[in-house]
Amino acid sequence: MNKINKLFQEKKNNIFSVYFTAGFPHLHDTAITIQELENNGVDMIEIGMPFSDPLADGPTIQGSSEVALENGMTIKILFEQLSKINIKGSKSAMVLMGYLNPVMQYGVEKFCKDASALGIDGVIIPDLPMQEYVDEYKSTFDKYNLKNIFLITPQTSEERIRFIDSHSNGFIYMVSSSSTTGAKAGVQHGQEAYFKRIQAMKLKNPTMIGFGIGDNASFANACKFANGAIIGSAFINAVKGSIDLKKDINAFVNRIIKG
Repeated sequence: MNKINKLFQEKKNNIFSVYFTAGFPHLHDTAITIQELENNGVDMIEIGMPFSDPLADGPTIQGSSEVALENGMTIKILFEQLSKINIKGSKSAMVLMGYLNPVMQYGVEKFCKDASALGIDGVIIPDLPMQEYVDEYKSTFDKYNLKNIFLITPQTSEERIRFIDSHSNGFIYMVSSSSTTGAKAGVQHGQEAYFKRIQAMKLKNPTMIGFGIGDNASFANACKFANGAIIGSAFINAVKGSIDLKKDINAFVNRIIKG
């Protein structure tokens, strides 16, 4: 069974997902970051594939992508790094997050085939239109048992949310606001109406809240309205300039879980 589906079957609440940029802070930090996040009990790990024009990302993740690209990170190098650790045997669900252009340059089917062979469970490509995915790529993703995760925002219509839900089989990524990642700290009071609206729709897919989650309080608050929450920018800031990744990752995860 795909580990994303397994995760949501076995754990209904407080699912903790962390995003990091592959090749950041240093090119060869990818493997140790994954291993330490898993060792510290993170349920799902989102591995960012750096891109020069990351439209959905705020300045923190953009900055980490720039550093990773300068370090020489590519999809090919990332896959080589992942091949040296036991992704398939990991307890954490593994998701790749990136943009369509590098995936198309790599080759969509080759990307899906190679990612699946490594043990990747899902992919988030924010600039891949849903209809294009359904028409051109869904059969390929399904062939390799990769869950394609789509984002919704407070502005997404109910009709579109229902459409996304009907063509998804992993989870739905609830963007907490219309801004980019890391732009606001915490779950703002006005967002609760949006979260409650999504809860009331009783979607068939689980939901995860991301953007603006960065500490124990905001994580716990987000988990009141979804199956779990995703932290990205706060983690990037925590490991930026790190001289002891293991220690810093352990401390960060403990701060989120225990406060």
